[in-house]
Amino acid sequence: MNKYLSQFLLILVVVSGLVGCSRKKNSFISRNLHAVGTEYNVLYNGDLSLQAGLDQLEQNYKDNYWEVLPVERMSVKDEVFLPGQRALDPNFERAEEKAVKAVQKHSMLINEVEYNPQIDEAYMLLGKARYYDQRFVPALEAFNYILQFMPESDELNRAKIWREKTNMRLDNNEIAIKNLRKLLSQDEEKFEQEDLALANAIFAQAFLNLEEVDSALVYMNKAAQQTKNRETQARYNFIAGQLFAKSGQRDSAFAHYDQLIEWHRKIPRRYYINAFIEKIKLYDPAVDSDTELIETITDLEENRENRPWLDAIYSRKAIYYHDKDSLNLAKEYFNKSLRAKGGTDKYLRGNNYSALAKISFDQAEYVNAGKYYDSAVAQYKERTPEHRLVRKKRDNLEGVIVYEGWRSSADSIFKVLAMSPQEQEQYYQVYIDSLKAQEEREARAAEVAAAKEAQQQTAFAKIQNNKTSRRGNIGPTFGGATPPGPTGPSLGNSSFYFYNMQTVARGKQDFRSKWGKRKLEDNWRRKNKKSTWKER
Repeated sequence: MNKYLSQFLLILVVVSGLVGCSRKKNSFISRNLHAVGTEYNVLYNGDLSLQAGLDQLEQNYKDNYWEVLPVERMSVKDEVFLPGQRALDPNFERAEEKAVKAVQKHSMLINEVEYNPQIDEAYMLLGKARYYDQRFVPALEAFNYILQFMPESDELNRAKIWREKTNMRLDNNEIAIKNLRKLLSQDEEKFEQEDLALANAIFAQAFLNLEEVDSALVYMNKAAQQTKNRETQARYNFIAGQLFAKSGQRDSAFAHYDQLIEWHRKIPRRYYINAFIEKIKLYDPAVDSDTELIETITDLEENRENRPWLDAIYSRKAIYYHDKDSLNLAKEYFNKSLRAKGGTDKYLRGNNYSALAKISFDQAEYVNAGKYYDSAVAQYKERTPEHRLVRKKRDNLEGVIVYEGWRSSADSIFKVLAMSPQEQEQYYQVYIDSLKAQEEREARAAEVAAAKEAQQQTAFAKIQNNKTSRRGNIGPTFGGATPPGPTGPSLGNSSFYFYNMQTVARGKQDFRSKWGKRKLEDNWRRKNKKSTWKER
C-alpha cells in the first residue's frame, strides 16, 4: 500500500511541475524555470555567437585616419537588405536565431505583461544581432518592444540608448539627439558607467553627422572620461584629439595625443603610432624644434614594431624634407613610402605620387610628371576632389609631353648637326655598335630559349615513344600522319620558318626596328598610326 502511495505522490508531483511550467500561467515555478532555461541555455549560446561576430567585424574593419574616426568600428554598406536575405555574418544570424528561440519557448506574455525576467535580455540580443547585421528597422522594433511591454525591466535605459544608436544609423540624427538629451537629463546614478559613456559617444557621433564639431567635442570628452575600457577610452581620446585639431585648438589636441603616447603598451598600437603621426601633421616650424621632429620620426622609423606603418612614417619624413626644399631627400623618402611592405593605404600612395609629380614638374621633367600623375589617378577613388584635380593636371600635361618629345628629338638632331664630320661618324658608329650589341644579346637569348624548347620537346618525344613501345605498335593514331609538334620535326633542324625559334626571334626584332610596336589590326602600316618616339 505504501509503495503505491509513494508512486502516486511522485506522479502527482511531476504532473504538478509540468502544469506549473506552463508559459500561460504566472506562478513562481513557471517564472523561475523559464528564466533559468532562458539565461543559462539559449541566451548563453546566443551571446557567444554575437561576440564571435563582433570579433570578426573588428578584425575586418580598417580605420581611415585621414578623416575623423567614427565612434564605432563598423562600416555600413549602402545595400538594402530584403527579408529572408542571407545575413552578412552567420554568427549574427545564429545569435538572432537563439534570441527568437528564447522568446518562442520561454516568453510569458500574459495580458500584455511579460513575467519572464530574462526575456528583456533576449530582445536586447535580438536587437543587437539585427543592428550588427545592418537591418536597422527590425532592430528598432526589438528595442521598442522592450520599451512598450517591459516598463519595469532593468534593461530599459540600455534599450533606449540602443534605440537612438539605431536611429542615428537610419540618419535620424535630430531624433536621436532629442531623445538622448531627454534621457541624460535624468540622474546619472540610474545608469551604469559604460552605458553612460556609450550614450555620450552616440551623442557626439550624431553631432558629427550634422557637422557640429563644437557640440561633438563636449560629449566626446565626457565619453572618454566615463568609460573604463582602455581600448574604447583610447579611441574616444583619439577622436577628441582629431576634433580639437579640426577646430584649431592645437594645444588641446596635443594633450589628447600625448595621453595616448603615455599609455603606450596599454592600448592597441594603431592608436599609439597614429597619435605620433597626427602630432607630426600639426608641426609648426615657428614653434616646434626641427631637430626634435626629425629625432621623433627617425625613432619611429627604426623601431621594428612599427613596420606596418612605415609607409606613413616615410611619407611624413618626405613631406618635412620637401618643405625644407631638400628635394632629393624628399624624393628618396616618397619612393621608400611607396615601396614599404604592407602599405595598403591607397590615399597615401596617391599623395606620394602627386608629390613626386609636382617635384618632377617643377624640375621641367614633364614626361616623368605625367607618369606620376597617371599613377596617382589610379590610387584615388573616382569622383573625389583629389581624383578630379590630379586628372585635370594630367590632361593639361598631355600637349606639353608631346612637345617635349619633339623638342628632345629636335635637340638631338641639332646636336648632331653641330658636330664635325668626324664626330658625326664616331657618334653614328657608337650608335650602330650599340644596336648590333643589342641584336646579338637578343639573338643569344633567342638561341637559349630555342635550345630549352628543343630540349623539352625532345624529352617529351622520348616519353611518348616509351609509352608507345610499352603498348606495342598497334597502328597509326587517329588523324592520319603525325602533325608537326612534340613528335614531329625537330624545332632546331626544320627548314620551315616558324619551326626555327631563333629565326622567328630575329624576325620579330627586325620588324620592331623597322616599324616599331604595332597592334595587329587593319591598315597597320599607315603613317598616322600612333607610335610614340619612345617605342621606336
